Amino acid sequence: MSLKSYLAEMIGTFALILVGAGSVCMESFTGGRVGLTGIALAHGLTIMAMAYTYGPVSGGHFNPAVTFAMLVTRRINALKAIFYIVSQLLGAALAGVCLKTVLQSRPDLSLLPPYLGVCDLSNVSFQAGTLLEAIGTFFLVATVYATAVDPRGSASTAPLAIGLTITLDILAFGPLTGGAVNPARAFGPAVATGHWANGFVYWIGPLIGGAAAGLLYENLFLEKKA
Repeated sequence: MSLKSYLAEMIGTFALILVGAGSVCMESFTGGRVGLTGIALAHGLTIMAMAYTYGPVSGGHFNPAVTFAMLVTRRINALKAIFYIVSQLLGAALAGVCLKTVLQSRPDLSLLPPYLGVCDLSNVSFQAGTLLEAIGTFFLVATVYATAVDPRGSASTAPLAIGLTITLDILAFGPLTGGAVNPARAFGPAVATGHWANGFVYWIGPLIGGAAAGLLYENLFLEKKA
């Protein structure tokens, strides 16, 4: 096991939550100047940058759902998967605390919506939110497998494709669920604010969607060596 890979996962996830959740806070801070497109791009561009930076070190998961998909398809062992997920959640929690510290002059951003950018449901049920998070994560993990796992894919452009998929997920589902497609994205701000409403949505949906995408690609689309 390499401590470097765990550190890379922690830093990459820290960046995603700090910039992603931070963009939601800036939307409130600036009175709506960031917009949904700005929030979507903040998440997508951060993942792209982190994947290019730390992908060669850890594989650039930055998402427990991606790690879980790799686990169920036996591309990562259980112990390494546990350490990856712990590293990701630690990075997310540190980002939430950092964001709260930076924005301490605006305590309303922590005590009231947007609760430091925490993901929550808006005008959809628990079941619908879980389904949307599962679908969004399915698309994300399918992209990961197609570009970063499949030898036929273009590994050099994988971070771009993955970042764009996250951008599209947030544009489509952001107004309804926050478009987390990542348990760590919901976890970080929740740790800092204590706002855990509908938290299970962001574990159940992404883990199911990620595992389904990984298993489908691994067993149906990936060409097996003779």
